[in-house]
Amino acid sequence: MKQTATSIAALEAPHGHQALSAYIRARFDEFSRSQKDVAQYIVDHLDEAAFQTAEELARRASTSSSTVVRFSQALGFEGFPELQQAARDEYRRRPPGVNGTGSGGGGPLFSLDHTEFESALAADHANVEDTAHKLSRSDVEAAIDAIAAAEKVLIAGTDQMAFFASYLRHLLMLLDLRAEIVASPSQEALGRLSRIDERTLVIGLSAGRPHPLITRTMKLARHRKAATLAITDATLSEVARLARIRLYYSSNTPAFVRSHTALLSILQALAYGVYSRDAQQYDVRIKAFRLK
Repeated sequence: MKQTATSIAALEAPHGHQALSAYIRARFDEFSRSQKDVAQYIVDHLDEAAFQTAEELARRASTSSSTVVRFSQALGFEGFPELQQAARDEYRRRPPGVNGTGSGGGGPLFSLDHTEFESALAADHANVEDTAHKLSRSDVEAAIDAIAAAEKVLIAGTDQMAFFASYLRHLLMLLDLRAEIVASPSQEALGRLSRIDERTLVIGLSAGRPHPLITRTMKLARHRKAATLAITDATLSEVARLARIRLYYSSNTPAFVRSHTALLSILQALAYGVYSRDAQQYDVRIKAFRLK
């Protein structure tokens, strides 16, 4: 029989309480696939988990409310309210400006009676700011180096990520870099996967639970010793685990779909980073491309 004391004891650490997100990370491999979806969402959206209902959290994590409850119990809590209290405790202990939404000062963009439109716009602004704070300069430089040095780039992204894969390909083609995309398990796409080798940079784009095709692509790239870059909104994503270079973006939003504003910013910034390595040379290439 689970008791509240169990959950409290589980979060104890030598120097006080272990944060809920750290405890989830430590036990991540023990969870079922659907529970991992909940775990990923809570770790990367702690502010939302702290104040949403189990039903709202389940919808955001693309699972059921019963899975959220079972996940809470798997951690040693009696139910979701106890897990939520632990999330609130961690959220409130965070330093100002580190709250999961990225709103680190400067005041709100809109008044307290803002509309739904303004709420979504403010969340996108916060996502870009939060992403900028979280990105490691060394990881960004490694990603830019990998793109600039690659003989060919393969960008994998399905469903909603297919658009961003296509857009990144467009940006790289403007720089006269060889780039291809894998957006579906078509015969043509599988043929591109078969040509992955050590001279290829494979970029995997994912949001939430990765599509099996993206996971398969990253595993194949790793097996063939290709360079790998993951761009994802989930720090516990399997795609990120399989990649050598990892860039994370924030996707919090009050809307019914994840926000990808920060992802778009990352893609454009990476392309600009490559361009800046030799702007004069790339200007000639871009001009020639536009004249075709």
